[in-house]
Amino acid sequence: MIYVYCDESCHLENDLSNVMVLGGLAVPESKKKEIFNDIRRIKEQHNLSSWFEIKWTKVSNSKIDFYLDLIKYFFNNDFLRFRGIVMRGKKNLDHKTFGNTHDDWYYRMYFYLLDPMIFPEENYRVFLDIKDTNGGKKVRKLHEVLCNSNYDFNQDVLKDITQIHSHESEIMQLCDLLIGALSYFNRGLYFNGNQGKQKVISQIISISQKNLNRSTSLQENKFNLFIWDPQGVSNNVW
Repeated sequence: MIYVYCDESCHLENDLSNVMVLGGLAVPESKKKEIFNDIRRIKEQHNLSSWFEIKWTKVSNSKIDFYLDLIKYFFNNDFLRFRGIVMRGKKNLDHKTFGNTHDDWYYRMYFYLLDPMIFPEENYRVFLDIKDTNGGKKVRKLHEVLCNSNYDFNQDVLKDITQIHSHESEIMQLCDLLIGALSYFNRGLYFNGNQGKQKVISQIISISQKNLNRSTSLQENKFNLFIWDPQGVSNNVW
């Protein structure tokens, strides 16, 4: 069984950001507890409570060694793999022309995030960060569409999609750190922003050897990126 923990950055329609980022961090169920404990141990090594919540918004120079160690841990752990989708041009979206709402588009983008992460020879559970109290119906629809796309009509491959709070999972918090870096870079804040955030992004670029505003190949297994522009995707899968 593979668990996929997902989070988002700048998902609101009118939050002044022209970029939205979704990310999924996959881990075998058998390694989940070990990774939770490893991350808590890293916190304690930096004199932080084991319950300290990892969040991109908290990144600063004063705790930079802690965040850099988390990035190293992700890249050194063979059981963690990440996929991020960066959606640019959010302010230019024309939902009315396609008969959609911003919420419809948001879950459609989750389809494009998750569909390449699902392989029929495995079993999956997906955990989404709770966006609001009204997401249940859309989450069920997302589950249905993903299953249909993978001919998983009995939901044997994708068992379920569940909403949880990010503070319940260290792995989801690590996902928040990675998508926060992607969002910060693609919003053009890297060169003039917080020094701690700059160092985290620089380390991600250095270790991954990836340009954070370019798509990787689908075969990239560790740190997979897809850069989406409004004109680049059809609307016939939802």
